[in-house]
Amino acid sequence: MESSHILVRFGELTTKGKNRKLFIKKLCDNTKEILSSFNHLKYQLTFDRLYILLNGEDPKAVSEKLKTVFGIHSFSVCYKVESDLDKIKEVVNEVIEKNEGHTFKIDTKRNDKDFPMKSLEINKAIAGYVFHHTTKELKVDVHHPEILVKVELRKDWTYIMDNVIYGAGGYPVGIGGKALLMLSGGIDSPVAGYLTLKRGVDIECIHYASPPYTNDLAKEKVLDLVNELRKYTHGKIVVHMVPFTKLQLAIYEHSEESYAMTVMRRMMYRIAEGIAKKNHCLAIVNGESIGQVASQTLESMGVINEVISMPVIRPVACMDKLEIIRIAEEINTYDISIRPHEDCCTIFTPKQPATKPKSYKAESFEKLWDYQSMVQECIDNTSFIVIDDQYKNNDEIF
Repeated sequence: MESSHILVRFGELTTKGKNRKLFIKKLCDNTKEILSSFNHLKYQLTFDRLYILLNGEDPKAVSEKLKTVFGIHSFSVCYKVESDLDKIKEVVNEVIEKNEGHTFKIDTKRNDKDFPMKSLEINKAIAGYVFHHTTKELKVDVHHPEILVKVELRKDWTYIMDNVIYGAGGYPVGIGGKALLMLSGGIDSPVAGYLTLKRGVDIECIHYASPPYTNDLAKEKVLDLVNELRKYTHGKIVVHMVPFTKLQLAIYEHSEESYAMTVMRRMMYRIAEGIAKKNHCLAIVNGESIGQVASQTLESMGVINEVISMPVIRPVACMDKLEIIRIAEEINTYDISIRPHEDCCTIFTPKQPATKPKSYKAESFEKLWDYQSMVQECIDNTSFIVIDDQYKNNDEIF
């Protein structure tokens, strides 16, 4: 018997109270979007489950895509049979025969309370049938079974499954609005973007390019990172490319070397806020981690952050580098991030940057030239690229 369905469990979404329907609708919409390449899938939504009818689609391929859908706690490939105990016994025995292992457990959830037997009685009846019909040497192990068969018994249909695959968790992307991710090309900011998506906040990205000091390989690196992140979204992410060379050179011309990084980050925040407001983003996200570099001390963050009023989210602020790297490896961004192509933050790194900058001093350097018009020029001349399924086939990007 071939598996016919995938049963999806919502997890954290079931705690959402009055907003529950809104969250689940968004999750279902996102799931259908991410699985849109499978033409024959059908969907059935119940109060606490989403059932995906495979209709001949490869369950392994569908499962790999489902692992990237935020909002899903877990799912199982399953078999759908009539709620008849004899048929349930036969299918459970088939499932156990197909599995490796010699210890098993039956775990029945009886949603149909009118069914004449209780869950424990059903477990015993199925196990007894298996012992009399299996071709394998088997033992029951209720604590650490090699084969765990779950039976969800409902009014008309019963779902039988022998696996639990954990999903991405979190909230469905987009339920929390949209934010603008400052994407440098390093290890931290893609992880920050991933964690933002996990909390249900959709993202657009902003990258500061300083040609000729940064090149197309640095640009390709950033776009490849976005291409990995979009696997967790509706299939596309917009990247805003800021022409930053002119303003960056002005910063280093008018600032002391030790304050150049502080002033530069203040300018980046101003530009990001302008782009965010134009594109209906509710917050700015970045990969700052407390104390990791000079611009990420608490003193630096305070002086840099004060130039804007928009909220700034720092998902990796309290993580150490090894924690960030572990997530980067899991989401396939690490190998891209370590490509040796510099971004605008690393090409002019000061030898002794200020770790405890003062607002009045940063302001004194900014008063030396008309930075406001240059910031606005950056905002006005920012271009954008849409990263979607056609990304690698689009020669116009580079």
